[in-house]
Amino acid sequence: MNAIAHQTHALSINPATGETVGSYPYENESQLDATLNRATAAFRSWRRQPLSQRAERLQALAGALREQAEAMAQMITLEMGKPIIQARAEIEKCAQLSEWYAAHGPAMLAAEPTLVDNGSAHIEYRPLGPILAVMPWNFPVWQVLRGAVPTLLAGNTYVLKHAPNVMGSAYLMKAAFHKAGFAEGLFEVLNVTQDGVSKAIADPRIAAVTLTGSVRAGMAIGAQAGAALKKCVLELGGCDPFIVLNDADLDAAVQAAVIGRFQNSGQVCAAAKRLIIEAGVVDAFTAKFVEASRQLVMGDPTSTHTYVGPMARFDLRDELHGQVQATLAEGATLLLGGDKVPGAGNYYAPTVLADVTDQMTSFKQELFGPVASIISARDADHAVALANDSEFGLTASIFTRDSAKAREIADQLETGGIFVNAFSVSDPRVAFGGVKKSGFGRELSHFGVREFCNAQTVWLDRK
Repeated sequence: MNAIAHQTHALSINPATGETVGSYPYENESQLDATLNRATAAFRSWRRQPLSQRAERLQALAGALREQAEAMAQMITLEMGKPIIQARAEIEKCAQLSEWYAAHGPAMLAAEPTLVDNGSAHIEYRPLGPILAVMPWNFPVWQVLRGAVPTLLAGNTYVLKHAPNVMGSAYLMKAAFHKAGFAEGLFEVLNVTQDGVSKAIADPRIAAVTLTGSVRAGMAIGAQAGAALKKCVLELGGCDPFIVLNDADLDAAVQAAVIGRFQNSGQVCAAAKRLIIEAGVVDAFTAKFVEASRQLVMGDPTSTHTYVGPMARFDLRDELHGQVQATLAEGATLLLGGDKVPGAGNYYAPTVLADVTDQMTSFKQELFGPVASIISARDADHAVALANDSEFGLTASIFTRDSAKAREIADQLETGGIFVNAFSVSDPRVAFGGVKKSGFGRELSHFGVREFCNAQTVWLDRK
């Protein structure tokens, strides 16, 4: 959570220029009360609508997103600096998400028979109520909708507390839901400080809480939800391993590593942050990776030629630079970048650190920006040990031509997701989430649509 309690407005600052582009007054307690009342009233009627009708609204949402796709993409780029091509792709991905759940979601919520003797018992998936979602800025629309779409399909209502620097994106999403025919209260935007979030969590009208953010934010939200005896889902940080074995297709591995590390200017939770390369190919991989990283176009995020834009917040750039400097002081080798880019914009040069060991800052901590760390592994077993030597466990990648070896390694990795010969992605067809300090609970697939449901046993004529 980035809101500061003494501030009166959420500010959106263009990270490419440093100029303020939006100022949104925080809501007071009576406004919070009115928002929760709307979400509660909407829940009473929404939960009774047939699943087929709720799915129809999601199909309409896909259309509404595409109709205002350019305005939403431009707002993302303006507010947090995402290159415009990537911002447009984010909106299209959200439209496809809505279509996928409209087509496949209802079957996931159908009553399930259970194995009792006379076949008279089954499980019904009942909605819980208004769900409070505390969301981050790095994927201002996708992070929200990948939770909101299945949550709404299940019959809940959704109360969004978005990051202060992307409130323009929050209100455009609300407009898309309205255009798609969603009634007032089904998708609400709550602009409050941390104190307002705490009040909402404690309020009996909120049924459960979900957060995507930092470990510190997750600990705070999790503690408050626990004190209120409310379920929560936490998707937190990651320091994901990207393992390359001696027999890997190096060109494919390098291409995936560059995308997996530098997309969204490196501001991705599930990303190729620790490049763990087997000793036999570490030099060749490093040379190819540095050269490919050097070719990345950094600059104006509104240009279709730009791949790396500015970092979203100036304070996070300072934090990243401190982590890079600490890692270099600990003995790492700087092969590319390593500094802030002069000027008004919040740019950090694409950076490659080599000779990183398991005792260094960039190995232990999440670096949320365009910085890659290359770690040499003696062999596959050492690569697994290095991969698991982390407090995080979000996703991992393995590059090898040996499918049996890949499966053997996958069985040992302590992460929520594993990608063989590919970089990490989130996709509605598969579950997404982490273990250890990367959080708990799952989004997407049937896990996501049932996450905020009461799995209610209904046993008729029990003998």
